[in-house]
Amino acid sequence: MAFEEFDDMPINWADHEDIAIKLYDKFGDDFTESKIYRIRFTDLIEWVMSIDCFEGKKEDCNEGHLEQIQAKWVYEWRDNQ
Repeated sequence: MAFEEFDDMPINWADHEDIAIKLYDKFGDDFTESKIYRIRFTDLIEWVMSIDCFEGKKEDCNEGHLEQIQAKWVYEWRDNQ
């Protein structure tokens, strides 16, 4: 399997780091660490669900997943500074 094919693999709510990378790719430096932690969960859910290869269902989302996604997104942002 070529590396490029990994970008098209389905992701789900438990794939926190993959989701965070996709969100960073989408928003770049528009969201700093403090802004990421202030994102409303309702907005975050919609952004995650709009990721092309995301296959999760809204009802499978929980606060723990959203908190982990935020934390991983912050790590991704820090790594790119």
